[in-house]
Amino acid sequence: MQPQIRLLKIANMALGFFVVSFTVMVIASYPLATHFSLPSQIAFHIGSIITAGLFKLSYVIRCVCQYQLGIEVK
Repeated sequence: MQPQIRLLKIANMALGFFVVSFTVMVIASYPLATHFSLPSQIAFHIGSIITAGLFKLSYVIRCVCQYQLGIEVK
């Protein structure tokens, strides 16, 4: 298997993981904030920023892999 194909699969899985992680962080940060302590809320807010950045990084890696494989980049 080509390294680009393997990396593309990993990037696709990472995209899904980070979408779910970001959603959990936002739900814990805002609607459920009253159920958590202040340090936990701070961690959730920081986590949402980090997961958003990692999502973007995964998307860039996915686009680069698609370009190298000659697949239309969407």
